[in-house]
Amino acid sequence: MRVSVPRLLWPLAGAAGAAAAAVLYRFDPLQVGWYPRCVLFVVTGIYCPGCGALRAGHSLLHGHFLDALGYNPLLVLAAPILAYVLASRGAEAATGRRRLPRPPLSGRMARAIMWTFLLFAVLRNLPGAPFDLLRP
Repeated sequence: MRVSVPRLLWPLAGAAGAAAAAVLYRFDPLQVGWYPRCVLFVVTGIYCPGCGALRAGHSLLHGHFLDALGYNPLLVLAAPILAYVLASRGAEAATGRRRLPRPPLSGRMARAIMWTFLLFAVLRNLPGAPFDLLRP
């Protein structure tokens, strides 16, 4: 079953994404205290796959690739893929034609992505080297 997003929502989503990126570019998560904190980490002390994503996003927007890798390597590796998928789907929804090849997402691929996130969450919470490199 395919869910279609009305064509008017894509420009809104793009504008919201651009506004969020502008705020993240301008305000460093390490300097301001109003960004949301990870509930899982606050309650349990366990790092989720998204922990460090705001700091990594801020570093990426400023071109600090190695700093971003230190905060959340999974986000840094997944960002180009996610950007391409969003661009291809957005362009298709906006124009009604497929402008960019759409990467397939089979059930097997979705499960592989889920297992990757789960494995990353487990590994970044293991004590000692080299797992401490995965923590923000």
